[in-house]
Amino acid sequence: MTEAQLDSVTRRRLIRFGIGLEAVTLGWNVVGVVVLAVLAYTSASVALLGFGLDSLIEIFASVVVIWELTGAGERRQRLALRLIGVAFVLLAAYLLVQAVVALIAGHRAAPTPGGAGWTAVTALVMFALAFGKARTGRRLGNPVLITEGRVTLVDGILATAVLVGILLDGLFGWWWADPAAGLVIVAYAVREAVEIFRGGEDHPAE
Repeated sequence: MTEAQLDSVTRRRLIRFGIGLEAVTLGWNVVGVVVLAVLAYTSASVALLGFGLDSLIEIFASVVVIWELTGAGERRQRLALRLIGVAFVLLAAYLLVQAVVALIAGHRAAPTPGGAGWTAVTALVMFALAFGKARTGRRLGNPVLITEGRVTLVDGILATAVLVGILLDGLFGWWWADPAAGLVIVAYAVREAVEIFRGGEDHPAE
């Protein structure tokens, strides 16, 4: 087997692995949307609801990367980026209103072990997936996979922020921690939307 053939085989293997990582991300977030919707409804948690909406963004981002890795055209990718940008704007607007209303009204969520458990496990899974995407993307020299890996990393950070909000509310009665965690997601969504609409090179496939 020649060096070129070996490189070709290795590249195909890495591409399959990258698609596998995105498939796991996709599947986890599809389940997460359902789980978080139920948990957010039962606990009246703004942060859990926001994290569930963020999972929808991650689902779409994973689909975009799978398209790219399987040879999708740039025109489709640009359209998908714009749609993701619009989704981020809508997410930020919705969460901002919900968090502000909750803070003004003194709304109290009802922290549940389920919410804390799911966000804790999700944080660990997202951090592991982000590491795998970054490593695979670097070996492939694929900036799309590398960038989406950073989106997954931020998803893990957001899960951690939501978990902290739930724990502070449950342990110390700091009711404002839940909507405050929702505001963390607002800031993230605004930043990502701005980068997408600016056409920043650091966010080619989110």
